[in-house]
Amino acid sequence: MMIKAVAIDDEPLALEVIRSLAEKVPFIDLQESFTNAFKAIDHLAGHPVDLLFLDIKMPDINGMELLASLRQKPLVVFTTAYAEHAVLSYELDAVDYLLKPFSFARFLKACNKAREVLNADRESKNDNPPASIFIKSGYEQLRVSFDDLLYLESGGNYMTLKLTGDRQVLSRLTMAEVQQLLPADKFVRIHRSYIVNKEKVNKAERHRVHIGGRTLPVSAGFKFSLGPAGK
Repeated sequence: MMIKAVAIDDEPLALEVIRSLAEKVPFIDLQESFTNAFKAIDHLAGHPVDLLFLDIKMPDINGMELLASLRQKPLVVFTTAYAEHAVLSYELDAVDYLLKPFSFARFLKACNKAREVLNADRESKNDNPPASIFIKSGYEQLRVSFDDLLYLESGGNYMTLKLTGDRQVLSRLTMAEVQQLLPADKFVRIHRSYIVNKEKVNKAERHRVHIGGRTLPVSAGFKFSLGPAGK
């Protein structure tokens, strides 16, 4: 799968670095590069791409404002010389954040993240249901396999994903947001704070289930059985 990309940076030298690195990545098709952000916006309006390599601090319009102006928003890898912009990139769900100057290995890692996210998105649009999802944890996008996911525990605006092997992933997600990501035939909500993987439940009782070495409550208003879609 080729990834169509555009690079935008007001520094010509920075664009040359991205062009030279992109030439070494066989699945990246860097179609255009721009030092003028407004010319880039005009181009993207008629030529949508999969991925932007986007500088944050630019004259006239910054990278976040440019991204917000696009009707069709591609994946974004932010490139910047300012470490304090990392938090902003996280809030905008960037695939990755590259702090200048960056190596080829770091650039390749960002490209691989973008490819994984695009592949997962395309799988979800096919007839075959996806076997995993990408979860944003800190500044990273992590692939979580449904087969490894035991249950999810909500705590305010954060969600803890409990995985096999005593592993866990913390993400800034609400219960409503995570329910939209999970297949309803595999995962069922049993409590205002818990969603369980039906295939991983060891024993189900009237008011509790046993899963992953823990006992979780089934609260009033929620039902659980081992039948289809939790019915």
